[in-house]
Amino acid sequence: MANFLYRIGRWAFLRRRLVGGVWLGVVVLAVVAAAVAPSGEEEDLSMPGTESQRAFDLLDERFPESNSQGAEARLVFQAPNGQRVTAGQNKAVVEDTLGSLDGTGQVASATDPFESGTVSEDGTIAYSTITYTVAAVDLNSQARSALEDAASQARDAGLTVEIGGSALDSEEEPGGTTELIGVLVAAVVLVLALGSLVAAGLSLLTAFAGVAIAFGLVSALAVPLGLTSTVAILALMLGLAVGIDYALFITSRFRDERAQGNAPEEAAGRAVGTAGSAVVFAGATVFIALVGLGVVGIPELTKMGLGGAGAVALAVLVALTLVPALFGFFGRLVLPRAVRKAIGPGGERAHRVPAAAGRAGLGIRWARFVLRRPVAVLMISGLGLGAVALPALSLELGLPGDESKSVATTQRRAYDLLSEGFGPGFNGPLTVVVDTSKSADAGAATDLAAKTVKGMDGVASVGDPVLSRAEDTAVFTAVPQTAPNSGETKDLVHAIRGAVTGIEADTGAAVLVTGTTAMNIDISQAMSDALVPYLTVVIGLALLLLMVVFRSVLVPVKAALGFLLSVGAAFGVLVAVFQWGLAADLLGIEQTGPVMSLMPVLIIGIVFGLAMDYEVFLLTRMREAYVQGASPDEAIVSGFRHSGRVVAAAAIIMISVFAGFIGMNSPTIQTMGVGLASAVAFDAFVVRMAIAPAVLALLGRRAWWLPRILNRVLPNVDIEGEALNRHVPEQEMATATGPGAAVRRLTVGRD
Repeated sequence: MANFLYRIGRWAFLRRRLVGGVWLGVVVLAVVAAAVAPSGEEEDLSMPGTESQRAFDLLDERFPESNSQGAEARLVFQAPNGQRVTAGQNKAVVEDTLGSLDGTGQVASATDPFESGTVSEDGTIAYSTITYTVAAVDLNSQARSALEDAASQARDAGLTVEIGGSALDSEEEPGGTTELIGVLVAAVVLVLALGSLVAAGLSLLTAFAGVAIAFGLVSALAVPLGLTSTVAILALMLGLAVGIDYALFITSRFRDERAQGNAPEEAAGRAVGTAGSAVVFAGATVFIALVGLGVVGIPELTKMGLGGAGAVALAVLVALTLVPALFGFFGRLVLPRAVRKAIGPGGERAHRVPAAAGRAGLGIRWARFVLRRPVAVLMISGLGLGAVALPALSLELGLPGDESKSVATTQRRAYDLLSEGFGPGFNGPLTVVVDTSKSADAGAATDLAAKTVKGMDGVASVGDPVLSRAEDTAVFTAVPQTAPNSGETKDLVHAIRGAVTGIEADTGAAVLVTGTTAMNIDISQAMSDALVPYLTVVIGLALLLLMVVFRSVLVPVKAALGFLLSVGAAFGVLVAVFQWGLAADLLGIEQTGPVMSLMPVLIIGIVFGLAMDYEVFLLTRMREAYVQGASPDEAIVSGFRHSGRVVAAAAIIMISVFAGFIGMNSPTIQTMGVGLASAVAFDAFVVRMAIAPAVLALLGRRAWWLPRILNRVLPNVDIEGEALNRHVPEQEMATATGPGAAVRRLTVGRD
């Protein structure tokens, strides 16, 4: 691999105009495709195979006139203080408002609260349910405007009016102040780490190129593939973070190679052959982990995984080709001032830059500190992460609804009004579907199901059954006494399903519980069930890949255990912030509750790949030194000397990018930002920079032991670029062969 990537790096450097032109063309095409493509819409989560999804499918089949997952709005009216909504003038305003929606395109029906009885006991709050003929993703702007105009009409007449439901759901647009701050922090870190504005700008430029292509492709394919804004934001988040990091690693290695006396094209080839090998491996781990999210069985999660994987793959390709091409364009400006002085104004003569004398850097001093006190560092770091991970034992999963939105939104205010007027469970009604197609007495089966549900503890009310046209299916609504995301409501759904199992045996009628609340519960349960198997697969993959890379058994085991610690600590932070409310106000999180059910599996997949990034970039330099004859302790110091500063900078950049998304209003993106930022911080600075060297110091030479049978079976990927150490740099070949060397160097480079 190292030799192959070495040739790619040299070729990209020498053919920089061609490479730069191709990437520029791809960026332009992606941006144009995104600009002309229709915008995508949000989609409801689905979980094929669950009871709630089977019930939705049955409703679509038996009630074709009504879309079971169609858009719905709740127009909630509240009378002024001291008045009732049923009073003459207020009642007339409500009826006129609803009348303005009659005949509006895409509206299937609008209930009259005074006829349907949807008025609170004290008469101060009433609501109308507006159903649409299409799903929320297909609702046009005219229908949304008509709904908002109707609400404004009632507000002008003196009523408080809010709109709940899915009709006004909109995409979260990427881009904002906090994301910009994250990028600015990344830019500052790059300048400090590289000591060059040009080198920092190079890393940012290549990352933006990859992100522009990824974001453009996701936007262009949003409608045909059903990609949501969350997919686009994840692609933006991951593409930006890994794109900057991968460019930083290759740029740092290129500068080292130039300082060692290699000519520009030779240094570019060696940088891509060594650091580029680590980039390929690290990117492959992230890619595989994200694609593997498809095994969970949730279409939205699969799309998120594929979108993120595509962004990472583009970041790798950009790092391997565009980065070395830009080395050629920027020339000696990429290098630190000391190296520029050594190579002279021409920039072509190769001179080895002597190592800086004086006080050792922070990375070296830290490595030596760990070597002196490995047990203490290991105990403090391990116990500290374990303490942070303790809240994860209380992890509860759920899906955010209107209750998690900002109080500034009309959806949240509608949710609060309904809870005030009708009880907390009113915002999460359960839909009970009775399939009587195989029942001898459909009426008796339906009555038995309704009576059974009504008699359950925790059920506030049960609506009248509605029959399908063929009278082979009945559906009724059960309102819980508790809020949709509460543990009591979850227990109630399971209790109802358990109580109605005997009805099918007695009457032949199948009873299914569905609705948005039940669907959320089923998805959360499926995610909980998938958590351990997916984690097992990821850990197994980590062990195998690291065993191939480092030719060791104990190093992969150490890396996998460290990964578990960092993920556990990240879950602990999520529970503390989103369930317990610690620092929630500081982060702009207005409502606590269960953690977004997709997050644990998603974070495991992403953090697995990112953790392997730091493991590879730090330990490859250690193994490289060890293979060349250094003692285990000297190898640890060498790893921190060459990679410690760069890995720390890369981690800070990634944390800044992820944290920049916490300021968005979407609970999904907020959870993702907090989880990923904390996971990267724990993994990079505690696991890889404290626990890893402490364990290696205690293991000594045993850390790099590999049984002979595995040594023969495992492929040798040469990620450290050992083969390149046997390669004769072309300036040496030029010295040995005389005046024609320059021509031969160009010829070899082109080959």
